[in-house]
Amino acid sequence: MNTLSLPLNSDEQKRLALHLRENGFSLNTVAHARIAGKKDGLNIVLYQSGKLVVQGKRTREWVEFALEPEILQRLLSPAASGATSTESAASEDEVPRIGIDESGKGDFFGPLVIAGYYLTPGLLPLLQKLGVRDSKQISSDDKMIKVAEVLREQAPGHVEVLRLAPQTYNDLVKRMGSVNRVLAWGHATVLENLLTRYPAIQRAVADQFGPEHQIKQALKTRGKAIELIQRHRAESDPAVAAASILARADFVNGLRELSAEVSTPLPKGATHVRGPAEDLVKAQGPEVLRKVAKTHFRTTRQVLEACGYPADLLGTPEPKKWVKRS
Repeated sequence: MNTLSLPLNSDEQKRLALHLRENGFSLNTVAHARIAGKKDGLNIVLYQSGKLVVQGKRTREWVEFALEPEILQRLLSPAASGATSTESAASEDEVPRIGIDESGKGDFFGPLVIAGYYLTPGLLPLLQKLGVRDSKQISSDDKMIKVAEVLREQAPGHVEVLRLAPQTYNDLVKRMGSVNRVLAWGHATVLENLLTRYPAIQRAVADQFGPEHQIKQALKTRGKAIELIQRHRAESDPAVAAASILARADFVNGLRELSAEVSTPLPKGATHVRGPAEDLVKAQGPEVLRKVAKTHFRTTRQVLEACGYPADLLGTPEPKKWVKRS
């Protein structure tokens, strides 16, 4: 994915403009554009019509770590998500399947959580009654946690959640070499654990977060034997929507626990985190970031420098400079 085109509503446009201004983008003038910015291999243009165009080699990374978690807070239309008709959606709901989703990958503070939910036709009325949908569409953290609790209570064996605390996550990223490999391993682990309990399952649905071969290579013995469907905005599938809620609820709980451990509120997201991070480092030292944050984020270097420490103190690599091709 080197190019993305997507319409944004007014709220999303405001969040995008704030993101560009607060994250070091070089703003420039483009004809018919509301705002445009360049940074490290990315060229982002928001046109007056509301159309967003993103180009560059880091498009996929930016979509994963900024666009989806920070700016988009809605589902795409059924047509955009791959549904073709009411009839096809109904027939899809008759197929037992595992939905898998993750939460926290775009948040500087807190764990990475990957969750799976085994949906059978008999559980669909429960999901409809609870109003299960993508976790980004639920109005409050407390409501989401309550929905997740009901999902666990009503079908505990159908739920699998893997929480990677920041310290574990940081070690895995360093050892595996990329966030996508960690995600692939986590998805495969959750899938395998559910398949151990329900070996007859033949299908799983997950969001398309990285190169397909990475996920397939990470699958274990049982996972390799099922049909794995990967698609963008997979949360339109109720099985994935349930997994999304389970993952986000566990992320919120994990973030709250870390906040209590360091005696300071840790904000969600990747913007508005530098101030709290700098205060935390000044009070407790730079090593605290390993415990509460994802240190591969560039924010880590910025925070360390602002607090008078070497930018690479925690092993965060220096960002690659973008060189424009002639």
